Amino acid sequence: MPPNSAPHDPAPTSAPAAPRIGVVGGGQLARMMLGPAIELGLPLTVLATDPAESAAQGAARVRIGRHDDEEAVRALAAEVDVLTFDHEHVPPRILEGIERDGLAAVRPGPSALVHAQDKLLMRERLSALGHPCPHWWRAVSAADVDAALAEIGAAAGEGAAPAPRAVVKTPRGGYDGHGVRIVSAGGDVADWFEEHDELLVEELVPFTRELSAQVARRPGGEMLAFPVVRSTQKDGVCFEVLAPAPDLSAADQERIQHLALRIAEDLGVTGMLAVELFETTAGEVLVNELAMRPHNTGHWSMEGAVTGQFEQHLRAVADLPLGASAPRAPHAVMVNLLGGSREDLAAGAREAMARDPELKIHLYGKTVRPGRKVGHVTLAGEDPADLLARAHRAERLIIDAVHEEQSA
Repeated sequence: MPPNSAPHDPAPTSAPAAPRIGVVGGGQLARMMLGPAIELGLPLTVLATDPAESAAQGAARVRIGRHDDEEAVRALAAEVDVLTFDHEHVPPRILEGIERDGLAAVRPGPSALVHAQDKLLMRERLSALGHPCPHWWRAVSAADVDAALAEIGAAAGEGAAPAPRAVVKTPRGGYDGHGVRIVSAGGDVADWFEEHDELLVEELVPFTRELSAQVARRPGGEMLAFPVVRSTQKDGVCFEVLAPAPDLSAADQERIQHLALRIAEDLGVTGMLAVELFETTAGEVLVNELAMRPHNTGHWSMEGAVTGQFEQHLRAVADLPLGASAPRAPHAVMVNLLGGSREDLAAGAREAMARDPELKIHLYGKTVRPGRKVGHVTLAGEDPADLLARAHRAERLIIDAVHEEQSA
């Protein structure tokens, strides 16, 4: 079956009640599920830690509680049919208990989600399945890190310069560049061993660019793939996405889509799966990270695809027929709004909209801090260079107070 096609369900003989959806986490991903949930007639409740959180500001149904508070998560599960996530940080034991007691369907289930929660387990499982990964090592001491560096140096050959380096990651909790260090000696992460029993050590991959492949999967196994995109990082945070990835042949697009589909099937994912990849100087692709939810690299699809990733995630976890994932235009771009010098983002958004009526702006209702994701903009059209230039112009207008002063 081609990655962008799916069988149609036969017409139902009776209309079942719309499943009630519970989302653990009140961030911007949960916020962007609200519109599609309303459109699909899916009652949605958000578990947020504070009424001021991004999703809690707009959700009709909000519970206040922490994702690691078993009582709070179980209370949400008891009043919905399906439990899904804004992030991966819910302790597996809580989700296993909800499944065991039949409180709600957990999608993705804890046996799948653990591979997005624990990078060591993810590396171990993907390697066992034969999926392409960077060379990696499990380290329980600084000496183990030094041993991995020695192997990297030996593989590079005698006299290789510069000295070998490796990427070290905390297995759990890291995101947007947090919990990641590039090291040249085990001592560079000695402090981490005071808090972590083990760390993930990976080769420093010689990559030319980062790619992302997103797929959706229903409980019964129906799957669809979105176009593979190119992502660009800024200080460890996704900053820019271009869909589809430029200079990627149709054969390579399909090959990478099928890799993501196989991973979704092998791990039993339900909902959206993002497979972040390195494209190496040798022309290979290696799996970097997994996310089992809507993902930053898929925001372009909200306006750029027939079915956006947030609607698709809800369709998948609610076990509804998946929507077409084909792009609506030859190219689409997304640029993140990372907190800058302007606090009044709405004023900047008005200026940006006035200058470019085709621009789509999404603000997350978050307090501005330097480098914090506070929104994003998207554009779709014919010329990717023009789209990126316009999106970055809008980004600067929205977050930069200099423009506010100049127009005053």
